Amino acid sequence: MAVEIDVVPLVKPDDVNVIVGQSHFIKTVEDLHEALAGVGGALRFGVAFCEASGARLVRRTGNDEPLVGLAVDAALAIAAGHAFVIMLRDGFPVNVLNQVKAVPEVCSIYCATANPVQLLVAATGAGRGVIGVIDGEPPVGVETDEDVTDRRDLLRAIGYKL
Repeated sequence: MAVEIDVVPLVKPDDVNVIVGQSHFIKTVEDLHEALAGVGGALRFGVAFCEASGARLVRRTGNDEPLVGLAVDAALAIAAGHAFVIMLRDGFPVNVLNQVKAVPEVCSIYCATANPVQLLVAATGAGRGVIGVIDGEPPVGVETDEDVTDRRDLLRAIGYKL
């Protein structure tokens, strides 16, 4: 059986974060909505989920229609069974990742990022599946002692460390 690998870029504005994962059940879209809505009122999100059997629709939900549209467009581009896409604004993946991973249907998370991202999608006669992610750009060096201080100061300034 032949395998073709497609590179699927996810199109999103720079101020939008994305989470891409795999789940296993139609209930996923509602459970992800509930998990994200429970985080807090400021979070804006759109969710899309690719069914792998039955009607094989892209299921969608969210509290921000443009983000729902971005998630649907990304899910259609990925076109892999049981893949889901969450687009976030006014919040970060670190604020919701544990809640997303705690959804019983979620099998894995491929990425959670604000970076430009490409998914590597394998296609066979049986369908499509995500096999990897290109997230951001390669490193250009190793941090210096000054970079370490800057990193530590930033994390404390934005409230992620004490």
